[in-house]
Amino acid sequence: MNRRGRARESKRQQRLAGGRAAHPPIGPGLTGGTYRPLSCDDVDRLHDAALTVLEDLGMADAPQFLVESATARGAVHGSDGRLRFPRSLVGEIIEGAARRFVLYGRRSHHDLEISGQRVHYGTGGAAISILEIGTTNFRPSLLTDLYDFARVADQLPNVHWFTRCLIATDLPDPLDLDINTAYALVAGTTKHVGTAITVPENVTPVIELFDLAAGGTGAFAERPFCKLHSSPIVPPLRYGGDACDTLREAVRQGMPITAITAGQAGATSPASLAGTLVQTHAETLAALILVNLIEPGHPMIFSNWPFVSDLRTGSMVGGSPENAVLNAAAGQLAAHLGLPSGVAAGMADSKLPDVQAGYEKGVTTTLAGLAGANLIYESAGMLASLLAASLEQFVIDDELLGTALRTIRGIEVTDETIGLEAISEAVLGPGHYLGSAQTLALMETEYLYPALGDRRTPDEWTRSGSHDARHVAGEHIDELLANPAEHLDPDNDAAIRERFDIRLAHL
Repeated sequence: MNRRGRARESKRQQRLAGGRAAHPPIGPGLTGGTYRPLSCDDVDRLHDAALTVLEDLGMADAPQFLVESATARGAVHGSDGRLRFPRSLVGEIIEGAARRFVLYGRRSHHDLEISGQRVHYGTGGAAISILEIGTTNFRPSLLTDLYDFARVADQLPNVHWFTRCLIATDLPDPLDLDINTAYALVAGTTKHVGTAITVPENVTPVIELFDLAAGGTGAFAERPFCKLHSSPIVPPLRYGGDACDTLREAVRQGMPITAITAGQAGATSPASLAGTLVQTHAETLAALILVNLIEPGHPMIFSNWPFVSDLRTGSMVGGSPENAVLNAAAGQLAAHLGLPSGVAAGMADSKLPDVQAGYEKGVTTTLAGLAGANLIYESAGMLASLLAASLEQFVIDDELLGTALRTIRGIEVTDETIGLEAISEAVLGPGHYLGSAQTLALMETEYLYPALGDRRTPDEWTRSGSHDARHVAGEHIDELLANPAEHLDPDNDAAIRERFDIRLAHL
């Protein structure tokens, strides 16, 4: 292990031993909301327009169970097959929806309180390729890659939960994929996790695996540590039948729901940013109706993820300034309704952990956090407009997210922090603040220090090897993956392997 690695490991051990400041400068659940891309009037007009869309146009392809429950509450199923929701019904659904809940970790110190505008950063996505460390080569993503991402996520302080970020392309069978994805999550981390489930029939075996991991039948329902990543809406303004059926079964079995709508401006939603917000907000309300007509008040993340097209090519882009402002606005709209929100940020279009990835990720993740979205998905590890994932980018993004969190925290203005006494002591005394009582007290609570970023002089940097951030990140990954992941009780692991065809080697 090199010098920087030893220093990082020493700091990590100090943190584990409680050696950090009692009040570190950042952490999960800082309150955002200072950035408001929409005025109050804008918010009201957009929400009102979305209600008009649901009442006048409605949704196509609603599953029969939703048609029956919605029409019993006043919705109209027209001869054109569209299900239209009156404003009064939408208002009742919003009023009865869950407004605060806990996303549980398998260890309680990873529990996340979702309420207000408390901000958390985590992962998401369905990448099908991996950028190999230290190269420009991409290869198909495998189950072992997902396990490695989970292991690394478990050790990154600014990645607050871990949703499956890539597809194990070596598992073409849907049941094998869903079961082994679930296993990789619980074997790799004790943070709250999230996953997609391919078909409704696979929900029960996945829950059974979670029960076995947690110690027995019913254990998952007591502390549901995994949310379903679902896309029950197909833009523009249609329900997706299979996804709705899977969501329904997951709700029945107690899984929290991330119900994603992802209209793409200029392709599957209007090219105007305001028009995209109207459509995607309406679609996310339609998802909220779906969940709450299945189970009133069920924990759901109101996940309006407006995407953007490059109108020159029609391809999806993730790192654009339009994407940044759209997702911040989506979080603002959800906060206006008092609903727990999820948005997407950090979806760099760059193919490498480079300057382009840095500015794309920095702007999008910071604006989403400052806007006060509760869960910011895709925020770490993603490249190539979500087509690829990178472990190097993952650890770089953890540091970037720390910087974003520090901006969200802002500046506390109190008599103590104004510090007139400290100013007087320095001016009338040594003429500086180095070593003063205030400076020493604030070193670990007011200031954030990079683990990967380099603040040395050019001469010091050159003498140490002239390494860039990507090289340092690669060294850090080696250190993180050298730490054993011991997150499953051996007896529980044996029970899972006896019941299911687990493809990962024995841990």
